[in-house]
Amino acid sequence: MRMSRRRFCGTAGAGAVGISLPMVVPARVFGANEEILMGQIGLGIRGIGAHIPGFAGQKGVRIIAVADPDLERTAQAARLIETKYGYKVDQYQDMRRIFDRKEIHAVGNATMQYWHGLSTIWACQAGKHMYVEKPLSHYIWEGRQMVNAARKYGRIVQIGTQRRADAAIPKMIAWLRQGHLGKIQAIYCFAYKPRTSCGKRTEPLPIPPTLDYDLWCGPAKKEPIYRDRLQYDCSFTWDKGDAESCNQGVHEVDVARWILGTDDLPRRVMSIGGRFLWDDACDVPNTQIICYDFPEAPVFYEARNLRHAKNSNEVSEFRGERVGVIVDCEGGSLSVYRHTAWDKSGKQVATFSGGGDIFANFIEALRRNDPKHLVADVEVGHLSTRICHVGNISYRVGRQASLADQRAAVRQGPPGWEAWFERYLEHLAAHQIDPNTATLGPWLECDTPNECIKDHPEANKIVRGWYREPYVVPEIRWPE
Repeated sequence: MRMSRRRFCGTAGAGAVGISLPMVVPARVFGANEEILMGQIGLGIRGIGAHIPGFAGQKGVRIIAVADPDLERTAQAARLIETKYGYKVDQYQDMRRIFDRKEIHAVGNATMQYWHGLSTIWACQAGKHMYVEKPLSHYIWEGRQMVNAARKYGRIVQIGTQRRADAAIPKMIAWLRQGHLGKIQAIYCFAYKPRTSCGKRTEPLPIPPTLDYDLWCGPAKKEPIYRDRLQYDCSFTWDKGDAESCNQGVHEVDVARWILGTDDLPRRVMSIGGRFLWDDACDVPNTQIICYDFPEAPVFYEARNLRHAKNSNEVSEFRGERVGVIVDCEGGSLSVYRHTAWDKSGKQVATFSGGGDIFANFIEALRRNDPKHLVADVEVGHLSTRICHVGNISYRVGRQASLADQRAAVRQGPPGWEAWFERYLEHLAAHQIDPNTATLGPWLECDTPNECIKDHPEANKIVRGWYREPYVVPEIRWPE
């Protein structure tokens, strides 16, 4: 889908990093037996545990180079590939050395999300196809530049929202649209994933000698770290992360958007939550609810990083699930992740079979030289990720509010939002948390054509984002 150039509500774009990139490589079709040569950037849990086996394990695919700002990670990845797949790979600290390699056709991108935008644009400019992890972007404006780069440079770019490869979900959507359960009333998206505090040090965390810290920080702030762990916990700071509601939530929100059949932002959005109980060096909420008010049906989201109750090891559930998407309709409900539907009496009325491999889908799209073959094209990823971003923006421009003020704001929402809020309050009570300490995000009206928030300059600063020189995401004009 080609979309017209947007006038973002934020400030004008800044210049790009001055790097030397090869001319755009014309797209090509790979023969069925022709080897696809890949690079892999970002060698943490997803890079080592999913991307390398996901690509190197496929017939006719070879990873020939890996890159990460931490040389300990590149060495670990190289050992894994040599041990498991029987060949050596080149190791780099700077991802741009992979982009310089003319023989590399595509790159797997498992960097942290604050690096996704610039690294994807660099790859497209260098003529590389890319599989980039979720969430697609760190800012809404940045996501649109990623889409524009893929289109302008003719690259195949896939986002790693694996549910898009599950063949059962299109079957469920078609079944719902046939009217078997009647009109959709609400969609519930939730992720109850217990985590621990990031800690708060009195002295900055020492930077390992194997790590190029400036390169690791890239577009984000370069400042001392006072949390206990360097790597993944940066996801729980707004400077480098996007909270559970986007990091995990993009999977569920993407499915909800797919079910609703919309490419739009919600009409309005609001969020409530807080970083409760933990006095640490991170700042994203560990408990959060969001109302995405779509005209088709409301989507209610909840993230919980605390366990079910104080002094409990149990994990919260919603209708028997810890992470999921449940669709409530006039005549029953559908659990997307359980592939099962029930009528109002609780009787099971349908099950769906599926499965799929999103890495294999990306490789097949390369062989066909056809981005339409992708199950999760970059624009699909952008349209879903930006929904998560507007939910977080409501929270970020919110203020601490009394329970009475929270209730008053919630009453302005669609049917079902008050009940979702009361359930959230029960969770706070189970931890003896004072709800008056929560952050109340305002109702924000979304402007889909311009991909921003209506009449809210503070919110639109976050839409546009900010970058540290020289790692600045460029404005990519497309169509010209």
